[in-house]
Amino acid sequence: MIHLFLDASAASSGSGPTYVRNVVPHLAARADVRSTILLSPLLRKEFQDQPNISFVEFTGDSGNAAARFLRTQWLIPELIRRSGANVLVSAGNIALFRSPVPQILLSGNALYTSTDFFRDVTTRGDYKLWLDTTFKAQIAKWSAQAADCTVAPSQAFADEILRWTGVSARAIHHGFDRDLFFRDAEPLPAELKNKLHRTGDDLRILFVSHYNYYRNFETLIRAVGVLRNRITPRQVNLFLTCRLEPGTNPGSYSTEAAAHLVQELGVSTNLVQLGGVPYHLLHHVYRACDLYVSPAYVETFAHPLVEAMAAGLPVIASDLAVHREVCADAGLFFPAFSPSQLADTICRVAESPALMTQMLQRGLKRSKDFSWKDHVARMISIAGTLLQ
Repeated sequence: MIHLFLDASAASSGSGPTYVRNVVPHLAARADVRSTILLSPLLRKEFQDQPNISFVEFTGDSGNAAARFLRTQWLIPELIRRSGANVLVSAGNIALFRSPVPQILLSGNALYTSTDFFRDVTTRGDYKLWLDTTFKAQIAKWSAQAADCTVAPSQAFADEILRWTGVSARAIHHGFDRDLFFRDAEPLPAELKNKLHRTGDDLRILFVSHYNYYRNFETLIRAVGVLRNRITPRQVNLFLTCRLEPGTNPGSYSTEAAAHLVQELGVSTNLVQLGGVPYHLLHHVYRACDLYVSPAYVETFAHPLVEAMAAGLPVIASDLAVHREVCADAGLFFPAFSPSQLADTICRVAESPALMTQMLQRGLKRSKDFSWKDHVARMISIAGTLLQ
């Protein structure tokens, strides 16, 4: 029997927790596989006991990136041996360099190869982040070269890994579980419900992300400034699942520039800052809006695009290879740093009910192409191959 040890100790925000939340039920459903999952105490609280799965809490996340890396390399081999696992799946881009068992590396951080990101960070004067990302990028590069198999969440990023490391990575799309995503009938808290209440014929644009630089909030904010003068008397409202306030987002990203831009453009009344929304309630937020927009200038998969398509929202995304791969013919695309072309594309969709319907239908169909069950099955197949 295959016994997987999934190291998800670095899954703290963004796609990391999303991945764990979705693969756990499908691993639990496999009677032919046992799994031991290493994760943070905070994420562990989300899971009840599951058949065929053992959870181990990892508290070694204190200190800087170098200290966490060394602590992980030192402690995890012993945890693997104690578990009896025979295949390691390392999530979070970093491999175990002396793994006691064959290792599958999940590599999914395109920041490490993005010239746009390093240029952006340098322009902002955030040299600490530049140094931290450079260090992690080198470790991630060595990790891809050290693992027995490297898996990327998209073909676009698998191609980038090959260019960057010389390693031929396997592309296995992340999935989408419609029943799991939409099943929670719990109502929204009153504060969120009031913010989402529709009082008129406003155009509602949604962007699901905590604040960071690479999601390119500033281009979207500038596009709102253009839109508010183009769709009058209709009002445009941009809904964000974060707050542009210091200390309200994961990581060290400064919201100061974005908050200043909001005031400079006079669009504060057009922004609805929802703050963090629990994952099981996100479907309410999607369905309360009209369009989904992602201006990110770098990405490896982008789960919200699939969630938005499944919720019946037309998707407009920056023109990245991975966005085209995920959306196929269901999305429309614009140059990542062009607020005016983003505004033009939004207007084109908002002013054409026929186009909105066409995009909605194509999106619903495209969202069915992503399956966590299939993703887990392909991962297990790779694990079986490594044990032969």
